[in-house]
Amino acid sequence: MHPPRLPRRLLLSFVSVLALASLSTGLAQGAPAPSVRPSAPSAATQPPAPAAAAAVTFSDEFDGPAGSAVDGGKWQTETGDNVNNHERQYYTAGSRNAALDGQGHLAITARRENPGNYQCWYGRCEYTSARLNTAGRFTTTYGRVEARMKIPRGQGMWPAFWMLGSDIGQVGWPASGEIDVMENVGFEPSTVHGTLHGPGYSGSGGIGAGYTLPGGQAFADAFHTFAVDWSPNAITWSVDGTVYQRRTPADLGGKQWVFNKPFFLILNLAVGGYWPGDPNGSTVFPQQLLVDYVRVRTDSGQPGGGGPITGIGGKCVDVPGANTANGTPVQLYDCNGTAAQRWSVGSDGTIRALGKCLDVASGGTADGTPVQLWDCNGTAAQQWATPEARDIVNPRADKCLDASGGSSANGTRLRIWTCTGAAHQKWTVTR
Repeated sequence: MHPPRLPRRLLLSFVSVLALASLSTGLAQGAPAPSVRPSAPSAATQPPAPAAAAAVTFSDEFDGPAGSAVDGGKWQTETGDNVNNHERQYYTAGSRNAALDGQGHLAITARRENPGNYQCWYGRCEYTSARLNTAGRFTTTYGRVEARMKIPRGQGMWPAFWMLGSDIGQVGWPASGEIDVMENVGFEPSTVHGTLHGPGYSGSGGIGAGYTLPGGQAFADAFHTFAVDWSPNAITWSVDGTVYQRRTPADLGGKQWVFNKPFFLILNLAVGGYWPGDPNGSTVFPQQLLVDYVRVRTDSGQPGGGGPITGIGGKCVDVPGANTANGTPVQLYDCNGTAAQRWSVGSDGTIRALGKCLDVASGGTADGTPVQLWDCNGTAAQQWATPEARDIVNPRADKCLDASGGSSANGTRLRIWTCTGAAHQKWTVTR
């Protein structure tokens, strides 16, 4: 089900795109900082991208003395204003608006001030804040991308954790693609949004959904973990491990899926703009986006490693007799630690054992289509998403790995079936 359309950020200007392209070789301090962002549906099914080499795992725990700048080997600091979204802040260099707090957090601070007589699109700037990115330092293609954060509160606040395609300097935005892991606008204290932007589905036409905390809780009251699980032709969003949307090319209404390539990370706290509106008399400054950590986890997908995948009744996903012949059925069986039960979840979207791939027979998409072992061939029949909700999903079919008949008996055949959330469709993947 598609979410309602949401107010969104406007396109980057071409000049801003070129400015951001310079990030791949190092952002010049003082250059205006471009910006883009989330909302709603669209999907051309394109062949899966070639298997990508595993990206280096990224982690920043933000440990260090209070007042320290972020690690320059991981993050660049953007500077300037942003006319595209009519934001009100000036993003500053240095550690005044982005610094470690000495308690294991990065604090991105928005202040009502202008100590440097900064000039913005509307005249003398009224606010300062910070925006960081990993362009030229780190990119990833697929994996689990997550951050644990405590967001600010107040009308006009606009914190975001998001990604842009690293080819933005060559193809521009939105052709580069944008993955918004988390955005919040201050007038919705209990709701965050996750969105995709691409050619033909950008700005207010982005495809996304919101997640709302129960019982009127506000995201500013505590830390929460925001994540996407990203594989070829599938992206799944979660908050604190609860999945709230999954998107595939089937959601794009024939438009191009541009998310099978490298992306870099961005953290920022904007003040004002078209979507959140400007601060008002109720807004208290300063406000902070506190980031406990940012982590990206990818797996090599190399055969011979990995671990068990367990399902209903504690049984393991198993290749009968460790047979490596194409077409060997895949089943449930008592866990025994053999190679027939060691599965590697790859950054290329495959799940492998014994040097072969988990495969949907004949590329089928119907309920009940069996899964089998087959030579890895890069087709959609061998692409799987493994979100934190513990589903194992074939995005092309938009169906879940399923134990036939809900049985946990030895020898139960595995198949794909419409996702129901039932116990016989829940799996624990050992990475």
